[in-house]
Amino acid sequence: MNRIHDPAKKSVTLIPGDGIGPEVIQATRRIVNAAGARIEWEECEAGARVFAKGLETGVAPETIDSIHRTRVALKGPLETQAGSGGKSANVTLRKMFETYGNIRPVRGMPNVPAPFGGEDVDIVVVRENIEDLYAAIEHMQTPGVAQGLKLITRKGSEKIIRLAFEFARAEGRRLVHCATKANIMKLTEGLFKRVFEDVAREYPDIEARHIIVDNCAHKLIMKPRDFDIIVTTNMNGDILSDLSSALVGGLGFAPSANIGNEVALFEAVHGTAPDIAGQDIANPTALILSAVMMLRHLGEFEPASRIENALFFTLEEGRALTRDVAGARGVGTRAFTDAVIANLGREAQSCVRREYHPIRLPPVSREPVLVKTSRRAETGVDVFIESGLETEALGKSLEWLCEGTPWRLKMISNRGTKVYPPSRALSDCVDQWRCRFVLRNGAALDDAEPAILELLRRLHGHHRWMHIEKLQEFDGVPGFTKAQGEE
Repeated sequence: MNRIHDPAKKSVTLIPGDGIGPEVIQATRRIVNAAGARIEWEECEAGARVFAKGLETGVAPETIDSIHRTRVALKGPLETQAGSGGKSANVTLRKMFETYGNIRPVRGMPNVPAPFGGEDVDIVVVRENIEDLYAAIEHMQTPGVAQGLKLITRKGSEKIIRLAFEFARAEGRRLVHCATKANIMKLTEGLFKRVFEDVAREYPDIEARHIIVDNCAHKLIMKPRDFDIIVTTNMNGDILSDLSSALVGGLGFAPSANIGNEVALFEAVHGTAPDIAGQDIANPTALILSAVMMLRHLGEFEPASRIENALFFTLEEGRALTRDVAGARGVGTRAFTDAVIANLGREAQSCVRREYHPIRLPPVSREPVLVKTSRRAETGVDVFIESGLETEALGKSLEWLCEGTPWRLKMISNRGTKVYPPSRALSDCVDQWRCRFVLRNGAALDDAEPAILELLRRLHGHHRWMHIEKLQEFDGVPGFTKAQGEE
């Protein structure tokens, strides 16, 4: 389709999505246009109809081209097949355009029932969006044991943590919590915590606190007003942001932005709700607020404020509330949209006003980051083996196989607990074993790989192995964890 571009307007890729997506997108588009925002829309496809055409990503090539061109997208919810079939179109878009930061504001609104929070709740969850377990690097190690790799990088952690602090400055916030499970996952979640502590020193105007993620979930319910901004890893952030949205009425009121250095994607958090699609009863509030975030990202601060104020006034007035809020007396999607448009220029009295400023995105090099150490050593190797042998028999077999090599069997663990040499642990074992071999008598090898290959050669024909992990030390610090019960 030929299109004459108006240079005074900013182009935005518009993805209606699935289920109620087209309805809430149409409502939001009408309001953005009525508010006088200088936006030119490029409507594109992703989701169910694209999957139906046989594209496993769920994203049409034309849509990818459009986002490369516009650098900004507003999208409705997209259908994803659970458990099998194509990949998540949502994840495809986030990862393809390296939108590493997921920003989820959680703000109480007038006349919206909130059983645990209230109108004075005002929190932002800043979630890492690319790595962690959601990198979805998974393997079936045996027919009955699945493995997922949890990847946390220093570069990825620095990016999201700096974004959280910069977002705090842009909105005049004064406190950033870092929520991790570093007390258990000391290397992965621990790395995120250590980077947070390093970066926080660069922002002396903002208070920085660490909190264990389960304690964070507890306090969000008990004392949500103690929080301002929470920055966390990918899966933690997915869970905490959904929990937080319940404080202010649910996912129907939860906007989000996926921010990258080159592309930004804005979307409601809620799903496609196919059971109510096409019935003119969907609540468009979450997507409207996502569009407000988009307009601020584009520098359209005045229309963004007009829309936000009109939306809050409509809710405060209470004359045109959607059915998820008002029940049978509620109005439909189109009538709610009409009310917001009619209220452009009006302001709610019960909402605290916040000054917004452009976010200064931290500069990020696209070059791979090589974290250097002054000293490194390889001290052993973990070999993951599939076996139906009893623990004692497996241990004796491995000790026999490594005789005459630089290696000795230090221990075997099963599901993270040491089971050999025998201990008093009452472990319920499966057929996947982590077998830890270390160098005899603390010996060091300049090049351990030939010895590792010889060890694997000896294991071959006796045991089925899946993968190995080198046991490395960096500047004298072990780069691996011990099994539960390992000395």
